[in-house]
Amino acid sequence: MDTKLTRRTFIGAAGSVAAGLTLAACGGGGQQASTGAATTGAAATGAAAGNIGGGTLTVGSAYGPSSFDPANCSSAFCLSANSNVMEGLYNIDFHNYATEAGLAAGDPTKVDDTTFEITLRDGAKFSDGNAVTIDDVLYSYERANAADGLYNAFLKPIASIEKKDDKTITVKTNIPNFGLLKDRLAIIKIMPKTLDADTAAAKPVGTGPWMYSEVSDTFVTLVPNEHYNGPHAAKDKELRIDSLTDPTARVTAQQEGTTLVTESVPPDSIEQLKAAGVVVDEVNGFGTRFIMFNIKKAPWDNVKARQAIMYALNTDNMIQNAFSGMASKPSCYLPESFTNYHKASVVYNYDVDKAKSLLSEAGVTPGALVLRTTDNAQVKSMGAQAQQDLNALGFNTELISDQSPATYAAIDQADDSWDILIAPGDPSCFGGDTDLLLNWWFGDNVWMKTRCPWGSSAEWKTLNETMNSALAADAAGAQEAWNKCFDILAENVVLYPVLQVVTPTGYWSPKAPSPKGQAVSDNFAGIGTTGVQLTDVTTVTA
Repeated sequence: MDTKLTRRTFIGAAGSVAAGLTLAACGGGGQQASTGAATTGAAATGAAAGNIGGGTLTVGSAYGPSSFDPANCSSAFCLSANSNVMEGLYNIDFHNYATEAGLAAGDPTKVDDTTFEITLRDGAKFSDGNAVTIDDVLYSYERANAADGLYNAFLKPIASIEKKDDKTITVKTNIPNFGLLKDRLAIIKIMPKTLDADTAAAKPVGTGPWMYSEVSDTFVTLVPNEHYNGPHAAKDKELRIDSLTDPTARVTAQQEGTTLVTESVPPDSIEQLKAAGVVVDEVNGFGTRFIMFNIKKAPWDNVKARQAIMYALNTDNMIQNAFSGMASKPSCYLPESFTNYHKASVVYNYDVDKAKSLLSEAGVTPGALVLRTTDNAQVKSMGAQAQQDLNALGFNTELISDQSPATYAAIDQADDSWDILIAPGDPSCFGGDTDLLLNWWFGDNVWMKTRCPWGSSAEWKTLNETMNSALAADAAGAQEAWNKCFDILAENVVLYPVLQVVTPTGYWSPKAPSPKGQAVSDNFAGIGTTGVQLTDVTTVTA
């Protein structure tokens, strides 16, 4: 049994009408995919039979941990783990990108078109037993909104957050009637003012249903937060997330029942797991395998050279060999399943002759080239194909594959030691609206300043002005503006999707438990981004 979910009915819908929405409807307003999504909250059901809760909830992650700092976290492993520990004023349901109150007592109260007040949940405490204060909220905002931080571009629509009284904050926005306020506030995870950056990176303290017990380079264990007073209390004695970056190890652990849930099931192992009784959900999301050029050096400062590489890539082979068909060639920055999709002015299909012609027009004589990839198995396979394709153009391509931290550490040196990067990326782990998905890579941040320093170009300035105009426009105006953004990105191709992928998540169901007689409750469902969502999910033992 598999469940193919689509997000066309809600991804981007919040952003497309942001200026005209009431706050109660922002963030998708609870719209769901056409085939349904998991139910969370008090209405969620457990298993058809068996003991619910009291066990160890086990998850196999396809990624490795790095910094857990909630104010500056981009690690897929750490973000997923933190979602069980940290709360924002609002939280996002990643099945459908609807928002619900987290540490906030309810929706923002509108004072005027750019002023809103939010009250904290009564009795909220951190897992260390200390009460949550307004000062903690202000501290968390200041850290997340740091000028050099990863989240700064997402938070540009928020002008300020200030203390009104001991229970209430006042939020000022730069955009009248900003319909995505709750979505943006959900990015800010609330931490104690006493939590320094080093401790936050190693083992953060939050107000969520779980708290960190043990943190290592290969796994984390979490235990229930006895001070949690929200609606989604943990019902198991432990949550364990293992870093299983090797696909074979991840599949084996799931098949044997060592893990109850596994993310990023290798496409060529899906039928194997299904045959063993594992349910696999296949969800269309924003999951991207992207290419990025070192535009600081020739010939990649020439748009024709960059376009040549795009035409040279045999993406059909990549789709079949690396993804067993579970990916598609992009015709826009957004996948076709997204509401705000619009076919871009340039679509790259495999065309070696065109690639060679563009290189000739750019005056490029192929020579030595350094192609970097992360160590993701699918991306490494893509890299091998890309190496073959680039060599067919006459380049002498050195392929270097390394873990993400090492890969980006090399790129962040901003030198000439690399030419092209192919890597996975999915900002929809922060939210699903079009503005956010554009801002992750193309806002005023480290990507455009250091990694791919396009931020000083006239094209980047036009792109960002157009993005900003979309937020203040009505639905039709926003779509028109985003269409221009998609065309700018496709034509300049400094950083662009090579493939857009389906996200498969495997789990043992109460109707067909693991060989150890265990399962997860029947309210579990896969999501279309990295990680897994475990809100109200429990173990079930026959």
